[in-house]
Amino acid sequence: MALKYIGLDKVFKVFSIMKQNGGLRASLYKLYRMDDLKQGTLVGEDKYGNKYFENNYFFYGRNRWIEYAPKYGTDYDASQVPAEWYGWLHYKTDLPPCHDKSRPKYPWMADHRENYTGTPQQYYPYSTTPPKIEPWIPKKK
Repeated sequence: MALKYIGLDKVFKVFSIMKQNGGLRASLYKLYRMDDLKQGTLVGEDKYGNKYFENNYFFYGRNRWIEYAPKYGTDYDASQVPAEWYGWLHYKTDLPPCHDKSRPKYPWMADHRENYTGTPQQYYPYSTTPPKIEPWIPKKK
């Protein structure tokens, strides 16, 4: 009780968060990658390595979050979240996909792919019409 008035409960909370995140070094690395350190319950993991957490201590709308797979480094975006986990993150369902047995899985369903815009793998449509504007290429001497 006295710790709360002095403010030492916040110090203990920081140490608890650092312990859950794997110690000082891992916490600093996670803080560098994601700009945030949170403490929560691991709800599930998708096949791409993303981990999904929940902590009802935070207010509604901020109590579910994702920690992207380490392979993405600091280059992650929202298109790397599969549709079923997107629905859970945005409160379309309270049942995580890993616990939902009624979720359909058919062979014709396409696997999730992230958006490759701005990368060498981006979609570029093939065109049979000649371009109206030709780029100027200077002549070599």
